[in-house]
Amino acid sequence: MKLKNLFTEDRAVSPVIGVILMVAITVILAAVIGTFVLGLGDQVQETAPQASFAFDYDGSDLVITHESGEAINNQSVTIVDPSGTTAWNDSINNGDGKITAGESNTLTSLNANDGDTVRIVWTSESGGTSSTLQKWTYNG
Repeated sequence: MKLKNLFTEDRAVSPVIGVILMVAITVILAAVIGTFVLGLGDQVQETAPQASFAFDYDGSDLVITHESGEAINNQSVTIVDPSGTTAWNDSINNGDGKITAGESNTLTSLNANDGDTVRIVWTSESGGTSSTLQKWTYNG
């Protein structure tokens, strides 16, 4: 019996399997490169912070208080009311640049009419994403 001839085969993988593997690698590389070239990777957005605000209107001034939730960078929060947009004033709180539970901001001389809405708007640091965290509507 000749055992020598049994182990003389040089091929380890058939050419068909090799071609399939090369095509699969090419497709995966094309997908990854295409994602970055088309900017789809940039569309992964920051999620808005989870926070709850309370509104207290006395007929003239509207006090907005951060009741609970995440601390938020005060530069990324604006207050949009019928007269325009106002930045969150952190200097009246502790001035640390963060809006934390218990801190408040006051819109003075807000002459609210029925249906007027005040919104707390968060904008991501990149500026590409914004979200309304909470809104208050005046019902006189």
